[in-house]
Amino acid sequence: MKLLPLASGMLLATGAVAAPQKDLTLNDIMKFESLKKPVLSDNGQLLAVEAAPDRGDSRTLVRMPGSDRSFELAGASNPKVSADGRFVAAEIEPTLFERETASKKEKKKLKDGMVLLDTQTGKELRFERVKSFSFSDDGRLLAIEFEAEEESKDKADNADTQTESNAVAGAEAKAGKKDKQSKPEVDKADKGAPFTLIVLGTGKQYQFEDVTGFALSKAGGKAAVAINDVEAGKHAIQLYDIGADKLIDLKVKAGEQIGDLALSDDGKYLAHTSGRAARDIDEREYQLTLTTLASGKQQLVANSDEWTLNRYSELDFSPDNLRLFFGRVPQINKPETLSKYENEADLYNTAVITDQRNLKIWHGDDPRIKPHEIKQYDKEVKRTYQAVMHLGSGQVVQLADETVPDLELGPQSRYLVASSDLPYRKMITWAGFYRDFYLVDLNTGRKQLVLTQQPSRSGPSLSPDGKFLAYFQQGNVYLHDIAANSRRELSAGIATPFADEDHDYPSQAPGYGFGPWLDDDEGVLVYDKYDVWQFDTTSGKGFMLTDGKGRETGVQYRVTGLSADRDEPAAPDNGDKVMLHGYSHKTKGDGFYGARLGSAGVDVLMQGDYKLKLLSRADDADTLVYSKEQYNQFPDLYTADYLKPEQGQRQTHLDEQRDGFDWSQSELVSWTNGDGRQLDGVLIKPNNYEEGKRYPVLVYYYRFMSDRLHSFPAMKVNHRPNFAWYADNGYAIFLPDIRFEIGYPGPAAVQALTSGVQHIIDMGVADPKAIGLHGHSWSGYQTAFAITQTHMFKAAVSGAPVSNMTSAFSGIRHGSGLARQFQYETGQSRIGESLMAAPHKYIENSPVFYAERIKTPMMIMFGDKDDAVPWEQGIEMYLAMRRAGKDVVFLQYEDEPHHLKKYPNKVDYSIRMMEYFDHYLKGTPAPEWIKAGEAYREYDKD
Repeated sequence: MKLLPLASGMLLATGAVAAPQKDLTLNDIMKFESLKKPVLSDNGQLLAVEAAPDRGDSRTLVRMPGSDRSFELAGASNPKVSADGRFVAAEIEPTLFERETASKKEKKKLKDGMVLLDTQTGKELRFERVKSFSFSDDGRLLAIEFEAEEESKDKADNADTQTESNAVAGAEAKAGKKDKQSKPEVDKADKGAPFTLIVLGTGKQYQFEDVTGFALSKAGGKAAVAINDVEAGKHAIQLYDIGADKLIDLKVKAGEQIGDLALSDDGKYLAHTSGRAARDIDEREYQLTLTTLASGKQQLVANSDEWTLNRYSELDFSPDNLRLFFGRVPQINKPETLSKYENEADLYNTAVITDQRNLKIWHGDDPRIKPHEIKQYDKEVKRTYQAVMHLGSGQVVQLADETVPDLELGPQSRYLVASSDLPYRKMITWAGFYRDFYLVDLNTGRKQLVLTQQPSRSGPSLSPDGKFLAYFQQGNVYLHDIAANSRRELSAGIATPFADEDHDYPSQAPGYGFGPWLDDDEGVLVYDKYDVWQFDTTSGKGFMLTDGKGRETGVQYRVTGLSADRDEPAAPDNGDKVMLHGYSHKTKGDGFYGARLGSAGVDVLMQGDYKLKLLSRADDADTLVYSKEQYNQFPDLYTADYLKPEQGQRQTHLDEQRDGFDWSQSELVSWTNGDGRQLDGVLIKPNNYEEGKRYPVLVYYYRFMSDRLHSFPAMKVNHRPNFAWYADNGYAIFLPDIRFEIGYPGPAAVQALTSGVQHIIDMGVADPKAIGLHGHSWSGYQTAFAITQTHMFKAAVSGAPVSNMTSAFSGIRHGSGLARQFQYETGQSRIGESLMAAPHKYIENSPVFYAERIKTPMMIMFGDKDDAVPWEQGIEMYLAMRRAGKDVVFLQYEDEPHHLKKYPNKVDYSIRMMEYFDHYLKGTPAPEWIKAGEAYREYDKD
C-alpha cells in the first residue's frame, strides 16, 4: 500500500488542503478503458471507436467531427460505419457476467447480437444471434448473417471409436442383426442460415432463409444471395437491385449447390460456383458461371482437362471490372478412409488392424518436419491455384500452379507477382524463410523468374501500373523494367546505406522498405534509416526528398496518411505535397511533417515530446484520425485535415480516467556501455518521487525500449508488470536498450543491463540493494542468464525462458510446428552457427550450466501448453537451481500458451509477481507460497 506524504493531510501555507490521491489498484486497472479499432466514414464526417476495459463490457463512442453531436452504444464493440456516415453498426456481446456465470452448456447458447444506429434520428435497431454484418462499399445496404438455428434436440455423441469393440457390431451383423442405416450427415458448409438485407435509405428489410453466402457490389447498389436448402433440395440465387427495388431470381442449374459468389465493383457481372448437391462436399466438382446482369446472359466457364474447381474455390473481380480471378485445383482430392472391423475375420486381418495404427513417419528428406507439416495441413487442403478470366474475350489463363503456388492479387492489368517457397522448405529448419519471386503475365500465364532465394519478408514492390518492380537485395536497391526486361541499381554511387543499420542478427540485413509509387509509375520512394529518397523510374536518378534532414537531426521520416488499399493504392503526382511521420532517435518524440514530391525539403507541421499514431484516413475526404500520448497522457483521438494535423480537434476524453490518481513521468537516460557504445533507456520514477531518496527498481526490457519514452502505459493485467501500478507502489521502473553481439547474446545482454543499472544507481535514484529484474520469452532467457553472471539483482522473475540452448536448439515451436534451429543460426538467439559446429557457444550462453553461481532468488513462470518455447526449458532451469540448492519458485499455469490467456491466471500471476518483488526488494513478509510452496491438491470443479 502506498504511503501518502505527510504534507498531504496538513494545512498548507496558503490555507488550502491538498486532496489526497487514490491508490491505483488492480481493480482500477481492470476497469481502465482503452480505445480500439477507430473507423472513419468514407466522407470523414463520422468517427466510431470501441472503448474497451481490460475486463468488462465495451462501449462504442460515436463522434461527428465539426459537430457537438455524439452517441454512445452500451455493450457495443467492433463498430463499422456506412460510407456516408449516417449509420453505425456494432457487435453486442453477452455481458461479462453472463459469460462468467453460465454453465458449459449455457455458454454454447450465448450468441452475439448487433445494434444499428441511425445518427440522423438517434434510433437504434437491435438484432440477436448475429454471426456477421457488413455495409456495402457505397453505404446503401447492410447485410446481416445470423447464426444457424439450433437443433431441437441435443445430438448424441455418435463418434466411432476405433477399438476392437466394433467387433461386437460385426458379430451381430453376421448373426443376422442388421443395423439401421443412418442418413449421411450434411456438411456444415452446405447448410444455410437466416439472412437479412437492409436498404438503409428506406429502412426496408428483406429476410431470407438457408443462406450460405452473399456478395455486395462496390457500386451500383446490388446484392446477391446464395440460398441452399439441402433438405428441400432448393438451390437458388436471388439478386437485389436497389434501383428497381426488387428481388430477381437468377437461373441456376437444378440440383446444384451454390458455392462462392462475387459481384463486380460496377455491378454489371455476377460470378458463382456450383456443384452437384447429391455428392459429398469433399468429392464435389464445381463449375464456374458468369452472368451479365443487364441481359441475364450466362456463360459456363468449362473446366479443363488439367484444372477444375472445388469447394474452396473463391472468386474475385479486378477493380477495373475487366477480369475475374478464381482458384482452381488439378483434381478433386477425395478424403481417405480407414478400414473398420466389419466381421470376425477382420480382427485377424493385418491390413485392417494396421489401419487402426497411430503413426507418423518422419523422413530426413521431408520438405517440412512433421509438426510443421501438420500445422500447415489444413491450409494445404484448402489451397487453390489462381486463374484469371478476361471478361472481354472470355479467355481463361492459369496463373499459379504447383510449382509457383502463391499469387499476389492487385490492380495491375498486365503483370502480377507470384512466389514459391518450395525449393527452401527443408532449409527453413535452420536458415529461415526464403522465396523465389516471379512476374506472371496475365495474358499468357508465362512466369519470369526475377528474384532467387530472397528472404520472404523482403518481397518486391510492383508499381500500380505494372511497369516496374522495385526490390532490395544484398544491401542495394534495384529497379526492374518489365517491358525492357532489364534492371538498374538505384542505389549505385550513393554512400548512404539502405540496409538496416541496427541489424544485429547473424543474417543479411534487410532494407527499410518502400514508400508509395508516383502516378503513372513515374517514380518510387525508398527509405533509408532516416530519410526518404525519390527515384525517377526513367532515368534511375534519385535525390533525398527530405534533404538529409533526417540523418542530420536524427529523425526517421516515413510517408503516412495515403491510402494503402490493394484496389486503390496511393499514387500521388509529382508536385503533390505529402505528409510524413517522423520519429526522433534522439528525443524519442514524434512529429508530422510535410514534403513536396519532386523538391527536397521538409516542413514541420507539429512535433514535440509525445508519441503520435496516425490511425485512419477517410477514403473520400482529407480527414485523418490520430492519437497523441505521453507517459502521463492517455492516447485520446484527434481528427484533422490532411497536412493540417496541428489543427486537430480532440474527439475522446479518456484521459479523465487518470483523475484522482497520482501519475509519474518518464525521462530519457543515456549511458556508455562497456564497449564504449552509447545506450538509451527510459526511467519512470515513483509517484511522489523525492530527490535524494533511493528507491527499489524494477528492470523490464527486451531489445530496444527507449522508443517507449512517451508511450502511455498499457493499462492491462497480463504477464508483464503494469508500470503505473508499480510506480504507484513506490518502485522506479527502468527500461534499458539492449544491443547484442552475434555469438554471445547472453554476455552482451548482461553488459547492457549492468551498465544501465549502475547508471541509475549513480544518479542517486536506485537502491543498489533493491534491484529487481523481469523478462518474458527472449528477455526471460536474458534474465535467467543474467543472474548467473552478476549478483547485482536482488530478485528476478523469468517468464517462459530458454535455459539450455543445447536442448532448445532442436526443440519445436508447437504453435507453428517449426523447428527452433533457425532461431539460433540466423534469428533472435543470434548464435550464428549450428550446435554441431559451435557447441561451446551454446553452452556458454546457457544459464543452466551456471546454476551453481546463482545468488539471486528467481521465480520462473511457464504455461504448460507453451506454443513458442518448450516449457521443459523452465523445468530444466528449476531442476538445476533446485539441485544446486538455490532459491527458486516455479509457477506452472495449466493449459496456458506462451502468453497467459485466462484472466484468473493473469490476475494471479500479477499478484504473485508483486508479492515476490515486495518481499525481496521492500522487505515485506513473505507469503506462505514463497516460504514453503503449495502442496498439490485437487478441487471439485462441478
